[in-house]
Amino acid sequence: MTRDALAWIDDELEALEKRGLRRRLSTRESPQGAASIILDGRSYANFSSNDYLGLASDSLNAALAAALSKTGWGSGASPLVTGRATLHARLEQAIAAFEGAQAALLFSTGYAANVGAVAALAGKEDAVFSDAKNHASLIDGCRLSGAAVFVYPHADIAALAALLRDHGAFRRRLIVTDSLFSMDGDIAPLPELAALAEHYNAMLLVDEAHATGVFGTHGRGLCEQYGVEDQVHVRVGTLSKALGSLGGFVVGSRSLIEWLANRARSYVFSTAPPEAMAAAALEALRIVREEPQRRHHLLERAAWLRDELRREGWNVGRSESQIIPLMIGAPQTTMQLAGALRQRGLLVPGIRPPSVPEGESLLRISLSYAHSAKSLEQLLTALRELRNNFERMPP
Repeated sequence: MTRDALAWIDDELEALEKRGLRRRLSTRESPQGAASIILDGRSYANFSSNDYLGLASDSLNAALAAALSKTGWGSGASPLVTGRATLHARLEQAIAAFEGAQAALLFSTGYAANVGAVAALAGKEDAVFSDAKNHASLIDGCRLSGAAVFVYPHADIAALAALLRDHGAFRRRLIVTDSLFSMDGDIAPLPELAALAEHYNAMLLVDEAHATGVFGTHGRGLCEQYGVEDQVHVRVGTLSKALGSLGGFVVGSRSLIEWLANRARSYVFSTAPPEAMAAAALEALRIVREEPQRRHHLLERAAWLRDELRREGWNVGRSESQIIPLMIGAPQTTMQLAGALRQRGLLVPGIRPPSVPEGESLLRISLSYAHSAKSLEQLLTALRELRNNFERMPP
């Protein structure tokens, strides 16, 4: 009898089940509504989406449809072959202008932008210094680079300074960080990081994925808000969150962008994204420029909700953004709470390892400009009722 070489998978899945870490696929049966969504036949108030400005489901459709009738869908090849089209180039120019940078490079996803940029900037003779709570795409970029990787405690400037001081013999050194951390909703100490990079002659890469379109005077992100754009050598962003479209990008000097176009493997060896998506992204950039009330309203609502949750006794960590965690701890309790909220028609995802460290499971509330005051009150009421039903609650 032939032995099943994949039989071990069932045992591993069962082990995940016992630890409360097994994930199952759902099917979305509606447009991606920032405020409401239909999953597996049921409608929910949606607090799970990264569509922070409420653009994804309809605001970009007309621009996309008009472009699609002219461009078709598939790009057919990588950007360096024949995949980079007129709208791709126009979008790169628009992103560079929006970000106040010399040049920009468009990637198929934000994940690809981070993996490609980090691995192109550091190699076996180099060192990368990475925040402990960086997104998986930055972590994977560090691993793929082949560089020596030093992980510093979350947002700990003193620890990073000591690492930089003690590891000065490498050919090049690169500091990588999210600006807005996607699970905890807190903000990196960007001015201090920029000062360290300058003092130790290190490169600084900042991923603005969750901040682009939401923070800053012009919506460019937290580097703009803290006035450090000129001190950050590599800025990464995404078109798929607040901008409601698809793809990622890197902005910086012209020489940086040319280097990445030659050496970022996730760019060189990936088929270019559909040209029509660039039309949707161009429309999103226009909305960010011309409708600043979307981000202002979003951040005002987020501040109000954080205050209300703290008043109710929930631990929301150090969140300063539209991402509000409810710190729970145990994955089983986290998923019980997420399930109880779903029974009440509220989609608030439970986040468990490996997305967060062991013992730090949480509920992630993601706010959008599209959320009404009524939906926020509904969420608060449900959480108030549920606190009394679970023995292990946040302090």
